[in-house]
Amino acid sequence: MGGIITQMWPPKPAFTEKNLGDLSGKIYIVTGSNTGVGKELAQILYSKNATVYVAARSQAKATEAIEDIRAAFPTSTGRLEFLALDLSDLSAVARSAKEFITRETKLDVLFNNAGVMHPPQGSKTKQGYELQLGVNNLGHLLFTELLTPLLATTAASYSATSPNTVRVVWVSSLYSEMGSPKGGFDPENMGFTKKEQSTYYKYSVSKAGVYYQAAEYAKRYKDKGIISLAVNPGNLRSDLQRYGGQGLLHKINQKVVLFPAINGAYSELFCGLSPEVTAEKSGSYAIPWGRLAKIREDIEKGSKSAKEGGTGLGKIWYDWCLDQVEPFMH
Repeated sequence: MGGIITQMWPPKPAFTEKNLGDLSGKIYIVTGSNTGVGKELAQILYSKNATVYVAARSQAKATEAIEDIRAAFPTSTGRLEFLALDLSDLSAVARSAKEFITRETKLDVLFNNAGVMHPPQGSKTKQGYELQLGVNNLGHLLFTELLTPLLATTAASYSATSPNTVRVVWVSSLYSEMGSPKGGFDPENMGFTKKEQSTYYKYSVSKAGVYYQAAEYAKRYKDKGIISLAVNPGNLRSDLQRYGGQGLLHKINQKVVLFPAINGAYSELFCGLSPEVTAEKSGSYAIPWGRLAKIREDIEKGSKSAKEGGTGLGKIWYDWCLDQVEPFMH
């Protein structure tokens, strides 16, 4: 593993807004950037004159976030744009991706930051999938696949001047290592249709799945010049804990174990913009607050094919997810 202790209590971030140059002309999408880590990340990018799409379900919350960020950086020459994105409805996800393509001709980095954690047992998406699987995995996979042609043309236009800068960042979690079964998921219980599990188990599986999506996407689109990374952003005080309960342990965790959301933004910023992340590092796993590391050994093995000495579980996961979203890709 990437060291559970060092992930829970990381050293200070080494890649922050201080390491960024002018981002004028750059275009980013940050899903779930109306609050928490995503909002902090959008603010950093906008402060350096980038165009940032605040992709969120609630226009009211997104508008409020946009106004907050503009007020914090009144001299920025960047743009903040709202993009309607409901990851719990695959039809809406497809509409969102298509809308972005009509509005922009390039995309530098897609930050798949949004997520849902421990919702009430039985929560489902519009299409009937378990909510965490539907949002954390299926919604983001469909969104990414539909935006891939635009990412690829952007990378091609940069190949001579700015290689290694077009990226997809997939937000995983420490739970991918701490709460998932061997291999990250049970291939006999895809979609949790054969056996019910706790919401904690399903969240952990969804985040192991996010790692597999990042690793497999890296392989499939390597020749397109797109870099793909998964990241544990850290244990953070954010809106992700909205279903987390109100017990004593939860309250202690909020004070002791969890860090400010800005730290998670640094984890994602490292993956999306650090020059340390080169094409050779595509498919890697990053840990707080922006360091490349190894994920749990059995999960890393799953990202490799049998020929590479692995188990091929990552391909199984990706193919299953792709089958679920394929009807919405046309």
